[in-house]
Amino acid sequence: MQSHQQRFLRLALEHGALRFGDFTLKSGRSSPYFFNAGAFDSGEALATLGDCYADAIDASDLAFDMLFGPAYKGIPLATALAIALARRGRDVPLAFNRKEAKQHGEGGRLIGATLQGRVLIVDDVITAGTAIRESLALIRDAGATVAGVLVALDRQERGQGELSAVQELARDAGIAVIAVANLGDLLAFSRSDADSVQHHERLLAYRERHGCAD
Repeated sequence: MQSHQQRFLRLALEHGALRFGDFTLKSGRSSPYFFNAGAFDSGEALATLGDCYADAIDASDLAFDMLFGPAYKGIPLATALAIALARRGRDVPLAFNRKEAKQHGEGGRLIGATLQGRVLIVDDVITAGTAIRESLALIRDAGATVAGVLVALDRQERGQGELSAVQELARDAGIAVIAVANLGDLLAFSRSDADSVQHHERLLAYRERHGCAD
């Protein structure tokens, strides 16, 4: 596990974005952990998170020209990443969308820079992939190319079949999907972290029951 993944998981625990316990997911599954990027609710937390996203990009060597944040959680996440990249000497355009088209003023569903070139979508997690697929359509309808998708956490669990939502999206859309960390990283982290080690066996059992192949 790389240092930015450890830093991300520690940050998520400290801010309550990552919690252990008993949680019922939309799928109906009972999960021993839950992730909510909305808990990164301070400037310092978002700044650190933006750096973790930027480190994940550096580790991937993914080429892109601009960022896109799907409404709603993707908006502050993509913004935090844009600021982190600017501090590293790379100033990239940023755009995001409204849930509903605006009927007055400038109108439309898109805000920010014009969608063009290779666009990297930035979000928190991929559950069913619905919001991401809507973003793919917006970007392609604008004449731009989707460079890939960057998320904070990949749960690495099966959907309706043997593949995860991330794997299905990568297969169906023909794009790269990168995660700052995944369930495998969380398992490695919980094996030695004093605050998480008590949850390791339940996490391992959950992956064995619902996990998919890498």
